Amino acid sequence: MQTVDSPNDMLVDSHDLIVDPEIEIEIESEKDDVVDINPDSDGEPQLRADDVEAMKALVLPLLHEEPEILADGHQTWHIVDWKSAARRMHGPVFEVGGFPWRILMFPFGNNVDHASFYLEQGYPEGKPPDDFVSCVQFGLVLWNPDAPEVFVHHTAHHRFTKEEGDWGFTRFVELRKLWNNPYEDTGRFLVENDHANITAYVRVVRDETGVLWHNLQNYDSKKETGFVGLKNQGATCYLNSLIQSLYLTNAFRKAIYQIPTQDEDNLQNSAYTLQRLFYQLQTSNSAVSTNELTKSFGWETRHIFEQQDVQELSRKLMERMEEKMKGTDAENILPTLFCGKVRTYISCINVNYESRRVEDFWDVQLNVSGNKSIEESFQDYVQVETMDGENQYFAGDEHKLQDARKGVIFETFPEVLHLQLKRFQYDVDHDAMMKVNDRYEFPDTFDAAPFLSGDADLSEPWTYQLHSVLVHSGDLNAGHYYAFIKPEKDGWFYRYDDDKVTKATMREVLEDNFGGELKINGQTQLSKASTPIMRQNSAYMLVYIRQSRLDQVLPLVTKDDTPPQLQKKLDEEVAFREARKKERDEQHLYLWVRVITDDTYTAHGGTDLTSFDANHDVDPAAARSYRMLRKSTLAELIAKVAVDTNSDPKRLRLWCMVNRQNKTTRPDAPFNDTTQTIEETHQRLVGSKTLDLRLWAETAEELDQNGDPVWSITPMMSNGAVHKTDLILLFLKWFDVEHQRLCGAGHVHINKDRKVEDLVPIILNKMGWPEKTSGGEKTTLRLFEEIKPNMIEPLKGKQSLKVAELQDGDIVCFQKAIDGRGSSESSDVESLNSLSTSHSDRIESAPQFYDFLLHRRLVRFLAHPSRNANPDDYEPFDLVLSSKQSYDQIAAKVGDKLGVAGSHLRFWTVNVTTNNPKSAVRRGLSQTLQVILNPPYSTFSNNSQRADSLYFEILDISLSELDTKKSLRVIWLSEGMTKEETYDVLVPKTGIVEDLVQGLIKKAQLEDEATGGPIRLYELHGNKIFNEPPRNHGVVGITDYVQLVAERVPEEDLNSPSNELIQAFHFQSETIKTHGIPFKFRIKQVSGIPRTCLFTTDPSAG
Repeated sequence: MQTVDSPNDMLVDSHDLIVDPEIEIEIESEKDDVVDINPDSDGEPQLRADDVEAMKALVLPLLHEEPEILADGHQTWHIVDWKSAARRMHGPVFEVGGFPWRILMFPFGNNVDHASFYLEQGYPEGKPPDDFVSCVQFGLVLWNPDAPEVFVHHTAHHRFTKEEGDWGFTRFVELRKLWNNPYEDTGRFLVENDHANITAYVRVVRDETGVLWHNLQNYDSKKETGFVGLKNQGATCYLNSLIQSLYLTNAFRKAIYQIPTQDEDNLQNSAYTLQRLFYQLQTSNSAVSTNELTKSFGWETRHIFEQQDVQELSRKLMERMEEKMKGTDAENILPTLFCGKVRTYISCINVNYESRRVEDFWDVQLNVSGNKSIEESFQDYVQVETMDGENQYFAGDEHKLQDARKGVIFETFPEVLHLQLKRFQYDVDHDAMMKVNDRYEFPDTFDAAPFLSGDADLSEPWTYQLHSVLVHSGDLNAGHYYAFIKPEKDGWFYRYDDDKVTKATMREVLEDNFGGELKINGQTQLSKASTPIMRQNSAYMLVYIRQSRLDQVLPLVTKDDTPPQLQKKLDEEVAFREARKKERDEQHLYLWVRVITDDTYTAHGGTDLTSFDANHDVDPAAARSYRMLRKSTLAELIAKVAVDTNSDPKRLRLWCMVNRQNKTTRPDAPFNDTTQTIEETHQRLVGSKTLDLRLWAETAEELDQNGDPVWSITPMMSNGAVHKTDLILLFLKWFDVEHQRLCGAGHVHINKDRKVEDLVPIILNKMGWPEKTSGGEKTTLRLFEEIKPNMIEPLKGKQSLKVAELQDGDIVCFQKAIDGRGSSESSDVESLNSLSTSHSDRIESAPQFYDFLLHRRLVRFLAHPSRNANPDDYEPFDLVLSSKQSYDQIAAKVGDKLGVAGSHLRFWTVNVTTNNPKSAVRRGLSQTLQVILNPPYSTFSNNSQRADSLYFEILDISLSELDTKKSLRVIWLSEGMTKEETYDVLVPKTGIVEDLVQGLIKKAQLEDEATGGPIRLYELHGNKIFNEPPRNHGVVGITDYVQLVAERVPEEDLNSPSNELIQAFHFQSETIKTHGIPFKFRIKQVSGIPRTCLFTTDPSAG
């Protein structure tokens, strides 16, 4: 037996290897222990480093992977003048397996206090071909040529490539052990007379799968194998292995594609998400996520990190898919593929009598413990038990007790046979579930016919071929799952390990997953403690396919098998993701440009010139957005703007926008050079502190005789300086009093020395208004400057624009002067740019309207679902309100919309999580919309309410009258305890219980007490009767912490003494676990019946 390091022993990885910064050398931290040979040892002959065959056997031990050996070779390098050697040296080049090799040596260590040795590819100038790959097992032996029994060696294996062309040992041997002290107990030095030998033993092995000793970095599964893996969400490797096995059962994949999902293509439909997953595995070039599938299962985050039972998951998935297939062409596919029949029987030995039951099975659970192979497990499964002696079988009245044979036998096996190996079972000694690591063999093919009943159909063989091996590595509490699957009947097995797919050898598929002791070439491997090393990985589920049905189970799946709507949708999603990825990858090449144009400004009904954050496709007042290459020019941008605005590019010029200290953004100066790039333009405006470039596009109103635009203000010069001019650019806004709206009215260039009143004729001309009204009076305008949203100042007509401190980019708002109040048709406003008001709410001045814009809120109103008579009669609606409006003003607005009096409306806040009514809003003088939706104090309670919605309740009385009432909720027991009806009864706060009872009679439309009988009222607390208040008890004393229940008094109880009535309540298991409605019932002594028997006067009380 060979002794190797056990994976069960503690491994210490010393991450202290240092690499020469001048070269790139990969260093292997894993190394064998230093081998020292004691010359005085008895028994076996002493090893010598000059014995090539003996040393090769020592340094090239058997490998676990058992690869085919292609070539062996060795080379000895005689090192002289060690102490005067260079820092780095190369040995002579030698060839093994058709590749050149050499030893790389650092005589005084690769930045460590050890001599360092490596095996390196020996191509000229250290440049191997791009496709250079060689899998090599090698050992390096440093020895004293004058005393060959003194040596030290290390061994390793590595996949040599162009990127990893050297591998070895940075800490080969300590420098002090070379010549300072005799080596160990030999009495000799490793380096004597300043010379030593280093021998390299090299073995080149076949890389059968293409991934032998591959680190799988930058590994492309699709390119190498044609398949892709599944991403692990946390602990979903078991799900990944099962999904891959089902996906590569092609008939199952085709059946899933046949489920009609076109009318239910949402991510809650597990059939649809499985279709999506299969199509992505079929077409994707990289690993696919199972996130959509697990969400359709209803899994939460905690489920992602919990390993679940694979057999149970498989069965649930099959059941769900079978349910989805009912009524479709694929209805019987799953039972045909995966369902077999097993017979349970008891057959009498001496009489002709048998009891049998035939059941379907979707998988077979085989015992691992006590069996060595699946054949033995099947024999164990169908073994016959004899029922005799005290265990005789009762064969009915005719045959009585009989000796019998009891067992199970398979009538048919499915085309795809799932075998669940019981690797986890309860261990009595440990009193816990344990993993069974016993060796358990399974073949590539096996014959299932011996386990079938005698009347089974044997017209074709029942030989099964291995398709999938699902493997668990680890123990019960922690482990990893992966699968070996053979997608084609005559192809390779592949290892599907989450996101990586690699070729696998038959040894990896079979021998490595049998479990039990680790063996190499038939030899059991021992740990340092001389105990057998147990394999940590073993098969827990096997999938076999009946050989005669391989073509039907593994048909070719083409694109035509995929539902067209699924293809189209997923292809569109892939194209969208690729476009987004390309956009992200190229993001540094582009810059977003926001441009204000004449039409966007005209449509703008808010403050400033536009909203840069809004989307122009949704809001026509928003600035137009352009994703421009940074190296593109302003001229190219102008061309795009011209197309969008249907303008002549010659008539357009761009102005830069700057952020002012008052937090507004206004045009500052026009650009002269349209050949400058977008990047250059943005860099000149770094003071804007915006990630995008913001511009205003001016349209020339006039052309000269040459057809060139005439600009009132000369553009800035190429050096960025601005021409001095007395003209300033002003933007005009019109407050339309009649329609209660604000809109842009163009711009004007005017000399700053002119007076404010000179703007009036310009505005009248722009608006097409006459200078005089129809009554002959002069048309008068009121002018204001919009300094910032909350600062609107009136302009004095006799002041000059310069004195009024107007400059480029300022906004002048105008309105017609109001000489009297005229009537206007009121209308509901359905947008943020027009205000629906009645005549009394009409805003007459621009500053007031700006104030409204500053405080406007769009609020959604919904009917209270339980406090309105017919809540479904009221559709939700939106109203534009001011956050300054009071409770009564809000109620009046909502009342106008609903056609009810505002005084009869009560509002409720909305829970932000459930969107259900939360609490009633108190009416008060200080209750403005701002306070209602955003309470000034911060608590958890008001943080959980929505700030954009309210419920409304239509009251039978006014809210002011309601404030004098107390609302009490009463449960009316109309038919004993079998029927409960709940009513909210309003009684005066100064009222008594009598008022409450009369209110209940009126609310519930009950017969009065004289006709229907007296009513009694209970106060309940904790589902027990707490109190029965008298009729003259004040309702103010009834707290919100009790529950009120009312019922008719049974006739038997009317004149009963109080000591005959007892209280009863419901509980479960313990008296503290109460529930339901308690009750009273009468007890009385009946002749001949024990006193412990009780009779209830209410049969419905139970």
